[in-house]
Amino acid sequence: MIHELKRIFQIHETSAKASIKSVLATVVALDGSSYRKPGVRMLILENGYTVGAVSGGCVEKEIVRQTASVFSSGLPKIMTYDGRYRLGCEGILYILLEPFDPETAAIQSFWENVKGRVAMTIESFYAKQDSVNLNYGSFFVFGKDRFSVHGVEKEEPAFSVFRQTLDPCFQLYIVGAEHDAVQLCSLAANIGMEVIMVADPREEKSIENFPGAEKLMAATPDDFPTEQIDEYSAVVLMNHSYVKDLHYLISLRDTNPFYIGLLGPFKRREDLLNAFLEKCPDTADAFLESLHGPAGLDIGAVTPQEIGIAILAEILMVARKRVPLKLRDKLGSIHSDST
Repeated sequence: MIHELKRIFQIHETSAKASIKSVLATVVALDGSSYRKPGVRMLILENGYTVGAVSGGCVEKEIVRQTASVFSSGLPKIMTYDGRYRLGCEGILYILLEPFDPETAAIQSFWENVKGRVAMTIESFYAKQDSVNLNYGSFFVFGKDRFSVHGVEKEEPAFSVFRQTLDPCFQLYIVGAEHDAVQLCSLAANIGMEVIMVADPREEKSIENFPGAEKLMAATPDDFPTEQIDEYSAVVLMNHSYVKDLHYLISLRDTNPFYIGLLGPFKRREDLLNAFLEKCPDTADAFLESLHGPAGLDIGAVTPQEIGIAILAEILMVARKRVPLKLRDKLGSIHSDST
C-alpha cells in the first residue's frame, strides 16, 4: 500500500541524515496462504528500529535477525519463511532483503508522484530460494524514469520478477468540523487515508483541531476546490446543517469520487436528494450511484468513534467492490487480494 511506502521513505530520509543504514524487506512470492500478500514491505534500521510489517507478527523477528548479514555485507538476499509449521500459518513466504539507499532523484520522483497522485510501479528481481546475489533487487518506475533501490543497474533475465503497481492513496474529504468529524478524521488517518478537512471559514478552525489531517480547507461551497477530487477520493458530508450539506452537495455535482456519504437518518437523505435534484435535474447517474446515505454499515454504532468505524467500513467496501459478509460465512480467502 502506498501509505506504508510513504512512511518507509519518511523514516529512511530521517535515518540517512543520521548516517543510519536501512534494509528494505519485500514479500515477493508466496506458496499457499498468508496473513498478507506479496508486495508488503517493512524497513529495518541498523539500530534495530523497524517500520511496517509483512505479517501479523510471526515473521518480523526472523527478518530482523537475517538483515544482520545484509548490513554487514551490503549484499541483497532472499530468505524463505515456512509458516506451515509455525504458529498455524499455512504458506511459505519468499522475502527479498536489500540495502535501501535510493538516490536523491528517486526520492524526489517518489514524492512528486505522491503529491501528483500518479500511480507508480515497483519491480523486484529474485530467485525463489535462500540465496545471496548482488543482482537481486528492486526498481522504482516513475513514468519513463527507473531507479534502483540499492544501486544495481541491470536485472538478470533468468531471475523471477515481482511487479506491483501502486495506486494513489485514498483521499477522504470530510466536510464538517464538529466532534464526530474529528473522530472520523483520526480513524481514517490511522488506516492510511489522506484526510482533507473542509470547514466553513466562519468556523475559525485550525489544522491542530484535526489530528491526523493532511490539510484543512477553509472553504464555502462556492470556493470548494472540487477539481482536486478524483476517482480515488471519498467525501463525507457531516455538517450539522441541512442547508450547508445541500450546498456542498450541489458543488460536488460534476466530480467523480467513488463514494459520497451523507450523515443523518433516511428522511434527511430523502430531503437532501429531492432538493438536490430540483436544482440539478440533469445530474449523471454515476454521481447519484456514488451517494450513500445514511453513511455507514449497520454495526450497531452508537458513539462518534463507532459511527466513524461504520463509515470507514462502508468506504472500504465500496472501494474494493465488496458486499457486507461475516468472514465466518465466507469460503476461500478471507482478506482482499490487495496488500
